[in-house]
Amino acid sequence: MTINQLHILNYRNILQASLTFSDKINAFIGLNGQGKTNVLDAIYLLSFTKSAFTSLDSQNITHGCDMALVQGVYTGIRPMPDRTEEECEQISCGIKRGVKKQFRRGQKDYKRLIDHIGLIPLVMISPEDNALIGEGSEERRRFLDSVISQYDRAYLEQLTRYTSLLKQRNSLLKQLADQTDAELNMLEIYEQQMVAPAEVVFAKRQEFIDKFIPLFQDIYSTISSGAERVSLRYCSQLFDRDLGEAYVNTRQRDLILGWTSQGIHKDDIEMLLDGYPLRQVGSQGQQKTYVIAMKLAQALMLGKPILLLDDIFDRLDSERVERILGLVGSERFGQIFLTDTDRQHLASLVQHTSDTAKVFQVNGGVITEWEPM
Repeated sequence: MTINQLHILNYRNILQASLTFSDKINAFIGLNGQGKTNVLDAIYLLSFTKSAFTSLDSQNITHGCDMALVQGVYTGIRPMPDRTEEECEQISCGIKRGVKKQFRRGQKDYKRLIDHIGLIPLVMISPEDNALIGEGSEERRRFLDSVISQYDRAYLEQLTRYTSLLKQRNSLLKQLADQTDAELNMLEIYEQQMVAPAEVVFAKRQEFIDKFIPLFQDIYSTISSGAERVSLRYCSQLFDRDLGEAYVNTRQRDLILGWTSQGIHKDDIEMLLDGYPLRQVGSQGQQKTYVIAMKLAQALMLGKPILLLDDIFDRLDSERVERILGLVGSERFGQIFLTDTDRQHLASLVQHTSDTAKVFQVNGGVITEWEPM
């Protein structure tokens, strides 16, 4: 799976760009705030139908403009059911203020954006991934969901169903909190419907973690040269209780709380370094290595997805940076896009890693291919 060309019009600070990429490593060099990350976000948009940084599509349109357009030309996309595989295929997203965005594969608009998820597997690593360690369990569940949903459509469908029912049950709990004589039949109906999708999601998360851990440990060991021992543990209420019974047993408490206290929406991942909680004992460099190893293992779980590395080398020593570049430049990984501010150092590393690497200079939203001296 590769993106061969990217065309951008009025996306964030990029007024216009037409880029042709290497099928291996592509680096974007420039000072902070110049638009490097916006290029990666445009590629992310074409995989996930949304920006990595905002849920409001209008915020991605260049200030003073009415619309934005992002188009990518790909090879290796899974063919449509009624077609043979095409050598190249175009994916495009048009955004206009006050109008629902238009997402298109070839000349055909999507009726449901969810149908596009998983077509173009992609993994992004960025400074925002530190939230996996520093924030609550929601971030770690989002990590699980983002991986599994890209290769397992049944998981995405069951997770979507469970989430919808959960919202309805929570809404009803808030309504019933002030009505002591209210009927509870509807709560029971929601609870009965939530059990089946929850069990599917739980089983698939557990299966994923079992396969994920050895990949993650191998990558961390490669980056750190075996300096530390890492692991992680999947934590879920469903390990030790029947969810249907748990809903019944906690119903009165949930009515007081106004939200659902039992279920897969409480799942978490425990992150361990040398047997201790990473958040407590890990240095900044160790925590960053841990997260990068998780995301690279995620990429291996998806096969050879497009991999975006946004400003990930800060707080890492030069040896770990070289090991990361050597790892992603190997045959285990597919097409890579990365950003950094150190033009000379990173450009030389990138070109040493791959003979076909391309390096682009980004300055004020203007992107030019850089030719080494």
